[in-house]
Amino acid sequence: MRLIPEATDFNEYLQELDVVDYHHPFIYQKIGEIFENQSSEIEKVKAAFLFVRDKISHSWDIQSTNITCKASEVLTYGEGICYAKANLLAGLLRGAGIPTGFCYQRLMLFHTPEEGYCLHALNGVYLRSLNRWIRLDARGNKPGVQAEFSVNEEILAFSINEKLGEKDYPIIYTAPNKNTMATLNAHTNALDMYMHQLPDAL
Repeated sequence: MRLIPEATDFNEYLQELDVVDYHHPFIYQKIGEIFENQSSEIEKVKAAFLFVRDKISHSWDIQSTNITCKASEVLTYGEGICYAKANLLAGLLRGAGIPTGFCYQRLMLFHTPEEGYCLHALNGVYLRSLNRWIRLDARGNKPGVQAEFSVNEEILAFSINEKLGEKDYPIIYTAPNKNTMATLNAHTNALDMYMHQLPDAL
């Protein structure tokens, strides 16, 4: 799939947002820790991706009721659903000067269309050294879900089945989808929100 940046100005993919608060002391400190031994741009992106994928739990996977949203909250509590984890990865990379946006997929929430759909968030990252965008999904791996860092072939957490109503959106957005952020801010129980309240399309 050909990725389509929403904006042509890379500065729009570097801006600090309320939910991508990379000047927060915790984010600033973590950027220093993660990138301390990484010299190249690709090494930095991979290190940040692996940190968010592996060290930040997906709230549904650990059956936590906690809801996080801002990058600093996700880092502080060590958990979040995909919307929140995408905010953290964007914060770490934008804070290091690496253009990062937000991408989406429409997925079946569980196993069948009858169980409903949800909007899934991942990140688009621009690699200056390769002069192109790549997508990374730091949702977190588990049996049946295996996303990897790759600059050649996409290895995302989920494959799309269009015949079952799933969809891959090609746009790389400069900011998180407003409905996804509103959902996080409107609820207090992550498990109930995940099962019943997630937006199902852009």
